[in-house]
Amino acid sequence: MTYDEFNSLCGALPSATYVVQWGGSHVWKIGGKVFAIGGWNDDGPGFTFKAGELSYELLKAQAGLRPAPYMASRGMKWIQHHAAPGLSDSELDTYIRQSYLLVAGGLSRKLQRQLGVDAVKDDGGPRQAGET
Repeated sequence: MTYDEFNSLCGALPSATYVVQWGGSHVWKIGGKVFAIGGWNDDGPGFTFKAGELSYELLKAQAGLRPAPYMASRGMKWIQHHAAPGLSDSELDTYIRQSYLLVAGGLSRKLQRQLGVDAVKDDGGPRQAGET
């Protein structure tokens, strides 16, 4: 996946916002919270995203993937796709979309409604009716 493809994917998600920060990284947010980062890799395109518990455990040992520098050292479940073979573009697309939903799920229900997003809980499961 190229940075242009990454930015097109993230930009198509409802209420996603874009900023360049942290040394020129492509940073995508929902409700002011980061859900994906393109950059932070010296060897070509690198993509960082939030993962659910199970996905994090499965992905962190896969070739071309690693716990995201900085974030993982603070106990956050973020994965960085940094080298081949890593994930296919289709798989990366799926994980970035899931990251968006996970981060949106951590927003207040009021903000979710304002942004028009359907979200999941931080553990990756769907929200139940009336759950905040």
